[in-house]
Amino acid sequence: MEDRTIVYLDGKLIGFHKDGKALAQRIREKRRINEIPYEINVYYKEKTNELFINTSRGRARRPYIVVENGKSRLTPEIYEKLRKGKLRWSHLIKMGVIEYLDAEEEENIYVAKSEEELTEEHTHLEIDPSTIFGIVAGVLPYPEYNSSPRITMASSMAKQSLGLYASNFNMRYDTRAYVMYYPQRPAVETDVYKTLELWKRPAGQNFVVAVMSYKGWNMSDAVVINKGAIDRGLGRVMMLRTYETEEVKYPGGQKDIIELPNPSVQGYRGEEAYRNLDEDGVVIPESEVKEHDVLIGKTSPPRFLDEVSIFGAIEEKKRESSVVVKGGEKGKVDSVVLCEAPSGNRLIKVRLRLQKIPEIGDKFASRHGQKGVIGLIVPQEDMPFTKDGIVPDLILNPHAIPSRMTAGHLLEMLGGKASCLEGKIMDGTAFSGNVEEDYKKILESYGFEEYGEEELYDGITGKKIKVKIYVGVIYYQRLHHLVSNKIHARSRGPVQLLTAQPTEGRAREGGLRFGEMERDTLIGFGVSMIIKDRLLDQSDKSSQLVCKDCGSIAYKDHIKNQVSCPVCKSTNIVEIEISYAFKLLLDEIKAMGIFPRLIVDKKVNMEW
Repeated sequence: MEDRTIVYLDGKLIGFHKDGKALAQRIREKRRINEIPYEINVYYKEKTNELFINTSRGRARRPYIVVENGKSRLTPEIYEKLRKGKLRWSHLIKMGVIEYLDAEEEENIYVAKSEEELTEEHTHLEIDPSTIFGIVAGVLPYPEYNSSPRITMASSMAKQSLGLYASNFNMRYDTRAYVMYYPQRPAVETDVYKTLELWKRPAGQNFVVAVMSYKGWNMSDAVVINKGAIDRGLGRVMMLRTYETEEVKYPGGQKDIIELPNPSVQGYRGEEAYRNLDEDGVVIPESEVKEHDVLIGKTSPPRFLDEVSIFGAIEEKKRESSVVVKGGEKGKVDSVVLCEAPSGNRLIKVRLRLQKIPEIGDKFASRHGQKGVIGLIVPQEDMPFTKDGIVPDLILNPHAIPSRMTAGHLLEMLGGKASCLEGKIMDGTAFSGNVEEDYKKILESYGFEEYGEEELYDGITGKKIKVKIYVGVIYYQRLHHLVSNKIHARSRGPVQLLTAQPTEGRAREGGLRFGEMERDTLIGFGVSMIIKDRLLDQSDKSSQLVCKDCGSIAYKDHIKNQVSCPVCKSTNIVEIEISYAFKLLLDEIKAMGIFPRLIVDKKVNMEW
């Protein structure tokens, strides 16, 4: 029994076989001649003498060319028929030329990268070596020259790049969308990029980049950018934000009304806030709006049905519930649409158009995981320049290259430069693209230094910089981490109802959290009184009355104009300053049936 192979089908034990390796080979042969479905995969594990047959859905599988006796099944004749369109992909699978393997069956195979490498031992051949990478990594140029974490980072940043996300963006009403003004096709592309036709939806621009430090302004991954290039539209993006509201119907027969609110409405915002609204209460297209301006005027019925007026009569006073521009945003009203919601109510959408011009703190990244924020924007006349008058758009710090091992970044810079001189797009496909030698020849033929180095002149002094500087053209992406969407400060503002502490988050005009570790830094620095300022005075400081006799929280009776203790009725009361959150804690302890006492020190002399 020990020498028999255990056979599993989709993880379930179905029996034993005397020769598992031979059985696996027979299953593969049957699959190749279409006797069993091509979705089946088989894996023989020699170490434990087990055979796994997988038919379950959801497995990641990829195609390989079958190799027999050291020769590819994709013969020149088959390839020619394929090129002429006589054969299709499905025919190759049925003929057993190509087969799909899952992660487990890949353990049993020996793959050759190219046909020249084939030996008798090989079982399969890669269709193209660049398909080793996924879709996103396949779009990146020269990934085989970079370290793997940088490829991972470049892949995730490619998804954050701002470009032309949809060609019908002017017909769409996405909550938030970005459209680049002048997106460009990369000077160095890959086969995957061309196959996906991503040049129809570009997400970046070709920058002239110099690798040098600039007076410390681009240290620790910051980049220096040319102001002249920004003024000409480099990295400029339009942000489209949609605001919407609906005329909701309430159970009592009441409903919201989209209208121009009149001054009698509760919460009226003042005439200035409604200046851009038309008679119907909706903003006029192309109006210029700033934060807290009203876009859609709306009134709602009161929260409580019976609201008693000063004269005792019951009246229905409307509430102001207009849609306003979010804090920190300003722009033009791009378009307004009036339609019907799925619920049958009237729905209005207003799309705002904001210009996002690159500024200090905005994030840029190349396709090699070299990300950085703008540290300085330099006027064009102060930027270094070449003898031909070429001024870099971006200055990248040389310290960003060696430890990250992104040689692909340097190679793309060389390729981009060669592409500009030659006037054609270069190939950066993994394992099969243009190599350094190709670029050297092109640069030499146009009279440039073969390694892409150039002599630069200081824009301020006009003197030649003593060292040669690496200058090239590379595709950079602007990422949607825009400083204008993140900048946040607060002096005073709203507080939470329960704890009386400042609200949380930028959207709610909240405070910045000062936690335990921040507290420790102040203690370590020796400025302990700042802790009181941060955690009490600037947070939820409150004055509470305390009974000196029994230690409970007292109160003031405004009718009798006296203070008294609710527990022992004493009038021996003092006023203390405590955090409101502490007072809340005392109340919660009382709710559990425990009576906490505040023992007031003799020094407290704020007696009533």
